Amino acid sequence: MFGTSGVRGTVGDEITAETALAVGRAVGSDAERVLVGRDVRDSGALLADAASAGLRECGADVVRLGVVSTPTLARHVAWLDADAAVGMTASHNPAPDNGLKLWSRSGQAFDAAAIDRVERRIDDGDYDLQGYASLGTETTHDGATARVVDHLVGRFPAFEDLSVVVDLGNGTGRPTVEALVALGASVTTLNAQEDGRFPTRKSEPTADSLDGLCRTVEALDADLGIAHDGDADRMMAVTDAGAFVPGDVLLALFSREAVRSTPSSRVAVPVDTSLLVSDVVREAGGEVSYTRVGDVHVAEEAAKAGYGFGGEPSGAWIWPAETLCPDAHLAALRLAALVTESGPLSTLVEAVPTYETRRENVPVADKTRVMQRVTERLTAQFDETLTLDGVRVDAEDGWFLVRASGTEPLVRVTAEARDVAAAERLQSTARRVLDEALDD
Repeated sequence: MFGTSGVRGTVGDEITAETALAVGRAVGSDAERVLVGRDVRDSGALLADAASAGLRECGADVVRLGVVSTPTLARHVAWLDADAAVGMTASHNPAPDNGLKLWSRSGQAFDAAAIDRVERRIDDGDYDLQGYASLGTETTHDGATARVVDHLVGRFPAFEDLSVVVDLGNGTGRPTVEALVALGASVTTLNAQEDGRFPTRKSEPTADSLDGLCRTVEALDADLGIAHDGDADRMMAVTDAGAFVPGDVLLALFSREAVRSTPSSRVAVPVDTSLLVSDVVREAGGEVSYTRVGDVHVAEEAAKAGYGFGGEPSGAWIWPAETLCPDAHLAALRLAALVTESGPLSTLVEAVPTYETRRENVPVADKTRVMQRVTERLTAQFDETLTLDGVRVDAEDGWFLVRASGTEPLVRVTAEARDVAAAERLQSTARRVLDEALDD
């Protein structure tokens, strides 16, 4: 039921009020106080109502935060002395989708053990339903966004000479803007009206969807551009030259800064991360550890002793000393501070080594069956394989990875090498094996 980022799918098909009711009952059976929040999607209102009903049926008291960013919701679990939070969000997915993501008191998404407990209760219908006298209460809490802004502002110096363009993508990323303004930055916003239809661009902040941000940063001669997805758990960037910063490059910059500025020398990244990240981290005196793809897996590793940072090239950035939730607001301010202290973002990006990367998404109806066949073929053909998440094959001149998406009916193929010919050859090999598995 749960993928790498909670329960997610098309509303009315995979995701219904019944889904939210069941999740609410399951979480409420093991909790006393639970927060409920949602992103800007219109369907979130009915899902939040259903989740709240399920939680209260099992005796949990519910605190409704309304429309808030995911990092805002995750941070408030501890701040409001709750046991958990249920967020209605499909993150960067298109408008017809929605879902539910669960957060623990530490600010970390529910780990595998906690998810298993929820799924077992749902599968077995094992809910601790209460009678009239023991039903949970529901209250609302205003001011969650303001508290996050105040917290962030207190952790950074002034940005008085910094000009930033922030593309909110019609989502919940407003705390980033308010914190930058409070710190003295000159801020121009794009797509700032909250609208769950995401009418102005795709919710996912990618090179293809951020052309408007790139052009605006260049036209305004701004110092950098910031972009969020629908629930603001992702942050991507644009340089002062109006160029999109690839996720692996941004991951390398954040990782290096964490190794240099904290006593913790380890960095957690997923198996689809570029070689350049490990190269940059090693040069700075640190070490990279690989995890399964998904911020929950990165957070689990980053929560261990010795880690100063964890991140994904997709735009999820985690500083475990601050929070175990991917926090795009914090990431935006960290990047602003890096530019303020170290110079133009374009210069920082140009100094990072780059390799040739090929990424491809292949629609697949039965991901489990296809990946079983891919795994059999690749482990039989190659000696250097890692089956931590999908199958990663390391070669002398690069590597490739074939893995099923945790949130969509796709198999993702990634190949990387130090030159174009090798990258294309590795991608071709990976795609050939995938196609053979699809034809079986």
